[in-house]
Amino acid sequence: MVVKNLFKRFGGVVAVDHVSFEVGEGEFLALLGPSGCGKTTTLRLIAGLEKPDGGEIYIGDRLVNDLPPRDRDVAMVFQNYALYPHMKVYDNIAFPLKIRGFSRDEIDRRVREVAKLLSIEELLDRYPKQLSGGQQQRVALGRALVRRPKVFLMDEPLSNLDAKLRIYMRAELKRLQRELRITTIYVTHDQAEAMTMADRVAVMNKGRILQIAEPSEIYRRPANTFVAEFIGSPPMNLIEASIVWENSQATLDTGILRIKLPKSISQMLAKLGNKTEVILGIRPEHIIISREYIPAGHPVEVYVIEPLGSETIVNIKHGDKIIKAKYPGYFSAGPGEKIYMGVQVEYIHIFSKETGSAII
Repeated sequence: MVVKNLFKRFGGVVAVDHVSFEVGEGEFLALLGPSGCGKTTTLRLIAGLEKPDGGEIYIGDRLVNDLPPRDRDVAMVFQNYALYPHMKVYDNIAFPLKIRGFSRDEIDRRVREVAKLLSIEELLDRYPKQLSGGQQQRVALGRALVRRPKVFLMDEPLSNLDAKLRIYMRAELKRLQRELRITTIYVTHDQAEAMTMADRVAVMNKGRILQIAEPSEIYRRPANTFVAEFIGSPPMNLIEASIVWENSQATLDTGILRIKLPKSISQMLAKLGNKTEVILGIRPEHIIISREYIPAGHPVEVYVIEPLGSETIVNIKHGDKIIKAKYPGYFSAGPGEKIYMGVQVEYIHIFSKETGSAII
């Protein structure tokens, strides 16, 4: 399916600002971003629940802008499941087929086929109020799947589940989508869902797609400071820095850290001309910390530590900012304690201070 230059305004607010993307057959695309970024509106425009003010939506080879939702061959799963409380599970799943005039035998065959696929065969005679959240979610998925749509649209379908069940259902949804190869667009604000489930991720903010790529590419090469800070837990550290030149070699000076850059990076920075103010980006796992002196290390002060069992998040004071570092295992240090901090230079990112766009 193809979305071209999609635009939607609500009053004076632009909700979707000329969004374009393609989703290949059988591909799983996640629309990821904070609340109010336009991801759900984009999904509703594709489903036909909202009418665009501009742009085109193609499902297969058909332009569907003027088609009602039922004729678009899409199925949508909502955050609140939207099950009919007065209908048993069997009838909830069968409903889309009944209103399309399928025969009783075909409806029964499809409902039981989907129920087996989702392991909810024993629930077919129950009402939604008798089900757990995870079971209701499976029924909602079954009702969408039974139609065998061309495109599967999901709007934060796991957000109402508890943390443990959410992780389990993530894996189940991914398995199901891979097995059925249904083209899927999945809306979420949860980066873990997007990164673990999707073939590609589109990061949105203020109605626009800022970057669309495979999850590993989004993480390793963020296009700008918004993507860099939104993706990753803890997020990337962003620190204002100046480029200082000495004999054609660049050094990044943050006021506390001085990071000598290799020749390859220095040559790339030379193209900036007289622009010397940049944003330095460092992922927490690319910061080295030690109680003992380390080569090219800097003495810093511990602000607070966050023990997580398998790793420790060490918060370090950097002027009026806090830098987060990941340490494998337990790191014992108290607030105000002096330690040494180094940086894995090969993994640093440099962004334009003016535009936020990635330079390196």
